Amino acid sequence: MKEKNSTIWVAEIKKRLDTEVLKRNNVDEISLEKLDPIMVAYRHNDETISLICALFSYGNVKQIVKFLDSLDFSLLDASEEEITKTLKSHYYRFQTSEDIIVLFITLKRLQTKMTLEEVFKSGYDKENSVIDGINEIIKMMQKIYPYSSKGYDFLISKVTTKTKGAGALKRWMMYLRWMIRDDNIDMGLWSGVNTKDLIIPLDTHTFKVSQKLGLLTRKTYDLQAAIELTCKLREFDANDPLKYDFALYRIGQERLL
Repeated sequence: MKEKNSTIWVAEIKKRLDTEVLKRNNVDEISLEKLDPIMVAYRHNDETISLICALFSYGNVKQIVKFLDSLDFSLLDASEEEITKTLKSHYYRFQTSEDIIVLFITLKRLQTKMTLEEVFKSGYDKENSVIDGINEIIKMMQKIYPYSSKGYDFLISKVTTKTKGAGALKRWMMYLRWMIRDDNIDMGLWSGVNTKDLIIPLDTHTFKVSQKLGLLTRKTYDLQAAIELTCKLREFDANDPLKYDFALYRIGQERLL
């Protein structure tokens, strides 16, 4: 009887989430009334600018969008001297002006060598691991411009070698969702990466909502929790588990439970 009730509950949760997916998968979900960093990325439709938008996506969403709107992304094609001069007064929460300058110069140098997609796939293609792909980009960025500070290390994250107790890589996973999925929310700029391999960008909203819905039993907010939640969502859609991400996020953000 208990197993039957559990099956019914899971079916109800799937039905609820499928309804939310249909409701949320439209351009009206990203607007001045419903702010999201992807609205800035949309304007440029560029993998490098999108990465900057994703990496700074922490904190209050209004402040995130305000900061991103203050950036001149054409600097990615300017000289390093111009980048330094223009961004010398910019800062955001944990990041100093130097951190932001280094990020722009690093990505400027990287895009003259190869695309972010190529760097990612050089790691991903080995075992279809998005974590390996992210690690390759981080290692390439560190190689191109060796630099370390508290704010910068937080911004780009460290190479991840474990899942339990490790950061959830939420901003990186969100970036991959933007780049790889292609619907009314995500941009689908990359090809050759399977949506089934993506890991959910776990933030506090999706973490708490997933626990309340019984989709996640892990108590620790870490990368392992993101992986376990993704595995559960694959039971609902084996090929595209992250189609539920935005729905879960909005349910938590709008306190619909």
